[in-house]
Amino acid sequence: MSTTAALPPPNIWDRFQPWRRTFEVGFWVVSYVLNAIANTEVTWLDIQRAHLHFERWEPAVWEWSSAIVCLALVPAVVWFTRWNPVRFDTWKRALPLHLLGSIAWSALHVGGMVALREGAYALNGADYDFGNWLREWGYEYLKDVRSYAAMVATIEAWRWFLRRWQGEASVLAPPDDTPAPAATERPERFLVRKLGKEFLIAANDVEALQASGNYVNLRVRGRDYPLRSTMATMEEQLDPARFVRVHRSHMVNLDCIAEIEPLDTGDARVVLRDGTVVPCSRKYRDALRPLAAG
Repeated sequence: MSTTAALPPPNIWDRFQPWRRTFEVGFWVVSYVLNAIANTEVTWLDIQRAHLHFERWEPAVWEWSSAIVCLALVPAVVWFTRWNPVRFDTWKRALPLHLLGSIAWSALHVGGMVALREGAYALNGADYDFGNWLREWGYEYLKDVRSYAAMVATIEAWRWFLRRWQGEASVLAPPDDTPAPAATERPERFLVRKLGKEFLIAANDVEALQASGNYVNLRVRGRDYPLRSTMATMEEQLDPARFVRVHRSHMVNLDCIAEIEPLDTGDARVVLRDGTVVPCSRKYRDALRPLAAG
């Protein structure tokens, strides 16, 4: 159980992972900063052209207050789209929920930016008047629903790109002339699509599985491939003599276990041959030991 398999050399995807969060956060920060700067200048030019009486700092307060609140709401939209993804096979169910989400997003956006504007105006010895709340919020929502839709589209497009860059797995369908199985069919291979290329991986080559939202990540030779499925479905389909559940969100291939490390809490850590550490909850620990030893 101490044999360690050689890891594949790091590719561009592997090298990108430590920087992924920085890139994603930086994208939103830079986008809203540039948008606030551009909108501030355009608004100020419109004010001068119309000969309106506003101070130079006022359009900056309007635009930056909106940008700051939108930026603060990005994590909420990321979470909501993970829980309620918009895809070709789910958009009919997802659309009504996102319509409600856009209303909540707009209410938070308007409430937050008005509060920031009132504070900024107070610091400058002035008063900010948002106007009739019902009428003005209706006007703001017509703009906010487009901003919300653009944010959701950007998030889903980025995730789509990542899945294809990383590689997205699907169960290899049986030939059309194969009779339907009477019992649950165990997949022998998975089809992996990666940047326009397709290749097959044997089910027995999967080292571990981890639930991730609406996907289950299949770990193969040190790399993960998301499969659109649930952990419960995979537990039913995979060979129970080879694949065992060790955690609510994890399964492992018994042949890939290097060691099981007990913890003082009663849980354990399963170390795979490539060095990957998988949590093992107390519920599954006692049942895992004899299976791994066998």
